[in-house]
Amino acid sequence: MSINKKIDQIVAQMRELDQDVLVAFSGGVDSAVVAALAYRALGDRSLAVTAVSETLASRELDEAVSIAQEIGITHKTIAFSELDDKRFVENTSARCFFCQSMRFSQLQAMGEKLGYEVVASGSNASDLGDHRPGLKAMAQLHVYQPLLEHDVDKETVRQMAKEMGLSVWDKPAAACLSSRIPYGTSVTTARLQRVEDAENVLYSHGFKHFRVRDHGGVARVEISTIELDDALSPTMLRKISKGVLRAGFDHVTLDLVGYRTGSLNPT
Repeated sequence: MSINKKIDQIVAQMRELDQDVLVAFSGGVDSAVVAALAYRALGDRSLAVTAVSETLASRELDEAVSIAQEIGITHKTIAFSELDDKRFVENTSARCFFCQSMRFSQLQAMGEKLGYEVVASGSNASDLGDHRPGLKAMAQLHVYQPLLEHDVDKETVRQMAKEMGLSVWDKPAAACLSSRIPYGTSVTTARLQRVEDAENVLYSHGFKHFRVRDHGGVARVEISTIELDDALSPTMLRKISKGVLRAGFDHVTLDLVGYRTGSLNPT
């Protein structure tokens, strides 16, 4: 099926819903595509909302504001804290279930208040192959997941974004900052902040695909294999280590396997 036909199918489905749609909007390519589809289908009856908490990097919020303006969709934020739930703080392998339960409950409450009957997410078919307990939470709350319903995988999402002229079509995958903390280690504001600060160091030096995993006082830096040569120069290693140590870590290591999503997930 052509990309344009897939786009048309989802737009048609959204129109057939005949309900106002609130899109959970992180500013990543998945939620951007859903927001753009909703805006194309419903115009002002669509709304993008970014849930702002300690687990969202401030850089991601800035990018969400920018991409919403690019799409043309009305954009709002809602503030909450996953750290209010001790089950989230305990950081078991079910962490994402508690996070998404809280996040989408807040979004649904906001939607009800503003008159948006449907809350949509950017979950796609590629998410089904990973450890994603958050999908169970969304299913229990009856969140609308158009990309999943139409069997759209990550590569197709990017193709759709490019076809619709979205600048984030090739934006690297993002995940909440808590995903950098190994299961069993409690999630705290201090740990989230030092991860964000450390990753900002890598971003400032031009790296695109990376993570900083927080192993107590040790930062395990993952950088994509295609960018490792740049990282391994003595000058860059000094810049990275200096910046990451300044972020609050005691030691810095570079993972020679390179960046990969979900490296802390259960196998």
